[in-house]
This record gives sequence, structure tokens and C-alpha cells, in this order.
Amino acid sequence: MERTVPSTESEEIELYQRTYYSLLRTTDEVQIRSLVESHTHMQASLHVRAGQPEIDLDALVYTTLRLPPQIAQVRLVVMSPSEQALQAGGYRDVVRWQPARSPVRRRRMHFDGCETLAVFIASRSDIDDLIPMLTAYQIEWNKVHLRLHGTPVAERLSDCVEAGAPADEQLRAEIGRLLELSETGMARLVSACLGRFPRTLLSAALTEKRFAVRLLASSYVDYRRAARYWWEHIVDNVPIQLADRSVYFVSSNTHSLVNLLTSRALRREQELIRFIEEAGDPRLSDEFNAIQQDAVPSNWQNFLYYVFKKYIAAEQGPAAASACDEEMCACGIWHVPSLHYLDVGAQVVALRDLRPEWLDPRVRVDGVELLRDSDAVILNIDYPLGVGAYRVLTQVTNGIGRLEGLYILGKAATLNGRVGDVMVPGVVHDEQSQNTYLFRNAFSSAYVRPYLVYGTVLDNQKAISVRGTFLQNKQYMDIFYREGFTDIEMEAGPYLSAVYEATRPERYPSNEIVNLYPAPLEIGILHYASDTPFTKGKTLAEHLSYYGVDATYACSVAILRRILEREVAAVRRGRRGIDTRGPEEA
Repeated sequence: MERTVPSTESEEIELYQRTYYSLLRTTDEVQIRSLVESHTHMQASLHVRAGQPEIDLDALVYTTLRLPPQIAQVRLVVMSPSEQALQAGGYRDVVRWQPARSPVRRRRMHFDGCETLAVFIASRSDIDDLIPMLTAYQIEWNKVHLRLHGTPVAERLSDCVEAGAPADEQLRAEIGRLLELSETGMARLVSACLGRFPRTLLSAALTEKRFAVRLLASSYVDYRRAARYWWEHIVDNVPIQLADRSVYFVSSNTHSLVNLLTSRALRREQELIRFIEEAGDPRLSDEFNAIQQDAVPSNWQNFLYYVFKKYIAAEQGPAAASACDEEMCACGIWHVPSLHYLDVGAQVVALRDLRPEWLDPRVRVDGVELLRDSDAVILNIDYPLGVGAYRVLTQVTNGIGRLEGLYILGKAATLNGRVGDVMVPGVVHDEQSQNTYLFRNAFSSAYVRPYLVYGTVLDNQKAISVRGTFLQNKQYMDIFYREGFTDIEMEAGPYLSAVYEATRPERYPSNEIVNLYPAPLEIGILHYASDTPFTKGKTLAEHLSYYGVDATYACSVAILRRILEREVAAVRRGRRGIDTRGPEEA
């Protein structure tokens, strides 16, 4: 079909990508300083002051939250899809290194305790995410270094580190003066450092950051192999044959659906109330009191789920988590953590084994007792990054019986809404394939609005799946904003490319308008707004609180209700959906 969406390609962005991909072909280390000029020239929307002497606090906080705390010690970042490739490259026993986790970007990483960070990547999207992030972090780190190096502040930070004490108000004020940050800006930086503020600032004051990167075994085959190993690990760790089952595929998270299907927090309401009263967390107690007094609009169930996550992480957490694991198995839910390859946890839910009395009241649909005659399962995964979504869904459709539906719950940036709003697209332009996908979204505002307290539901939207969060600039955003694309994310396009291949006898095309309305499976996509690029500093990652919880559960309720209603109807009709196997396999 003739393409009508104008190209959003930017010469500066294309030059930047060509530069780092050409450099990464070498078997030697690539110095990040080689990319600083092209990164700065790109004028990324997330790093508008890259080339200016003042500190770009938004970029510094954004990258700090998406890199592990050990990044302050790291000199070399080694990227690879597999443990074997890392071993062949001379990095033995990587999985025995110290695990490294970032606060808001899920990616498998290990730190050797000295200067090397090994990162498992699932697709080129991880490269497009990591390289600009490391470059931006180095640029801003070195601005901090120039301002703090050789000042008395470094000695006072050293005293804090030796004493294991936080920086006092006077020291923070002095650092803020040197960095030219407001009190609010300093509070954001301290919060992003997650309790390591003195240590991180001391490292920045003493040493200039000079990152190097290496890319090992990053071929199409390597990515496919990693996805295959990921799927085999799931198949080997669930007691049912997925190759014979009808599957509702959900890309979301590994907590909200389980909470709704088991009501594990609601059944522990009194325990959680005692926890709130005894924990001494003013944020929890203030919110609890406000809800009890009807002083704030809120959903009590969502609040309990939010508290339950903190309860599990507390001292009594292990025992409670063990009891919950037993309850999950009792109602046909198996959790499979990721292992060595894609950092994508999975849950398999046998619908026939669910206990209707345990369902959250919001997802207890009419006829739910008929599910005892269902052979269908929900396969719920932690959403992958970018092209990793294509790899995952392609592998899944090759390994299951029938695909009943694809349901996506993901975070996105919004150009016309607010943090916590829910966006429902009917058009997705994919920057990876340059295709524009048209499809019938299973959801509209009516499906989500009854369960959303704080935000607005924006349906009939147009989404764009970008290559990376940093690979956008004002010119780039202006082009697709003028065309009505207001929902910016990374996974929907790759997922729809996999849907194309699951329903057509050919590989997905490129640079076309693709009509998926005839696809013989249901497609439901919901995005909640976590960032507003046109409003600097407004990002859900910094203050998740109720805006994220509210939107997450509203979308999760909508998805589960849709699946359960469809499966109840399917049981009544006695028929199934699309068979993803070829004639030779069926």
C-alpha cells in the first residue's frame, strides 16, 4: 500500500547511529569520547544542553536512573546477547559477577567489582538505548567533574563516605552552588543517586569519566538464539504443554495481573494495615489516612497492592512471598524468572485452574465459573525493549498451539497528555521497519475509564515506535506531531511486525502502510504516559506514586476482563482462534 506518512528521519540522528555502529564493528574497545561530537550535534530532546557548559540536570537524572549504581566505578561496558560469547571474548564466569540493576530500566547486567560491566542485550534496540545513554552520562559527569575537582567539597564528601553519613544541608547547598542547581534540582539529583550521593559525587569530583564499550557476537542469529534459549527455559519450567494450548499473549509486568487474579493483597488487608501503622513510612501512613477520610480520590484495592509490594520487600517479606508462591501454584499460575539471556520474566496462567473467589472483584466477569472447561492459558511477560519484542513474540508463536490475542500494556511518552493518562492507539508507525500499521484496537475509553481514578483515557490516538529514547530531537518530534502522532514508545511496532508474520505467509515488509484489520486474532494496546517530552522534568520514573499504580491497574483490569470474557464466550461456543503452526506441524 502506498505510504502517506512522511519520513521522520533526521540527518543528525542517522549520522550518530552510523557513527557508533561503524565503530562497534571493531574487536577492540571503542572510546565513548569518539561519539561526543555527533551526540551533541544530534541535539536530542532528552539532552538539549549537551554542548553547553551548564549541567543538563534532566539528562543527568534520566541516565542515572537507567544505569546501575555501580556505573560510577565502571570504565568498560561489554555488550553481548549470550554468556558463551562473553566467555569466548575473555570474560569468564560473568554470571558469578555481582548482579547490577538499574532503578527503572530492566536489563541483565553483571559487575566485576572493579571496572567492567557486562550487559546482556536482546536486540539492536539495546544498543540504540545504551550507547546514547552512556554518552550522555559521560558528558554530564564530566561537567560535574570540572566544577567539583580540586574544591574543598571533595574533601568533605570523602569524610561523608568514610563515616557512612549522608551529605548535610550545608554541604548539599555548597554543591548546589558549584553545580548551579536549585534546591529542587539538588533534591532530584540526591534522589536519583539512591543513597549513594556522597560516594557518586566524590567519584565525579576526583576522576573524569572515560567510558569504553565492546560489542561481542551481535548478529541476527545471536539474537534469535538468545530468544530461543529464553523460550526453552520457559517450556522446561512449566508443567503443561504450551505447544498444545490456546494462548492469550500479554506484554505487561509480572505483578499487576497476578495481584488481580489472586487478590493476595486484598486477602491480607489486616496484615497490610498493621504494616502501615508499624512501618513508620509517612508517605504510606499519610495516604492511608487520607483514603480513610475520603480526602483524596483513590482506589483501595490499588493502594493495598502498592503497599503489598513494600511489605514483600520488608523483614517479613520472605515468608509472605513463599506463601504467595504456593497460592499461585494452587490456582494454576507459574512464574518463570529469566535466566542468562533476555531479562524478561514470564508467567503462565492456566485459566481452568483459577479460583473465582480469589479474583479481584473488578475482573470477576459473568460466567467465570465456565473457565473450568477451558484449555487456554495466559502467557504474561515483562515487556522487552524495542526489537526484543519482535524476537520474543516470533519465538512464542512458533512454540504454542493457537494465538488468541495480543495485549500490550506499556509505558510511553505523550505529546498531548499528562503523566498518568492512558493512550489507546489505532495506528502505529514503526521506525524499525518504517511501516505504518493500521489495526482494530480491542480497547476504547469505555474499557478503561471506569477503573481509572486520576488520569484521562485518550483513545483514537496514533503511536510511533521509536528506535531509542535519545534518538529524537525537536525536528524529529515536530514532524510526527504535525501528523497527529502523540504516543511515543518502543515496542508496539515490533510486536505488530511479529503479528504480520504470524498471520501472513511472508516476512514483514518495509516502508509500507500495513492493514492488520483482517488479522484473525485480537490486538489490544494500552499505553500509560510516563513522560511528557514537551514539559521538562515531568517523568513518571522520578515520582511513580499513584499516577503509575492507578494507570497500571486500570489497564490491567481492562486486559484481564477482555481475556476472561472472550474465553468464557469461546467455551460456550466450543471453538478456538488462530493456529500458528504450519501445515507440516499441525
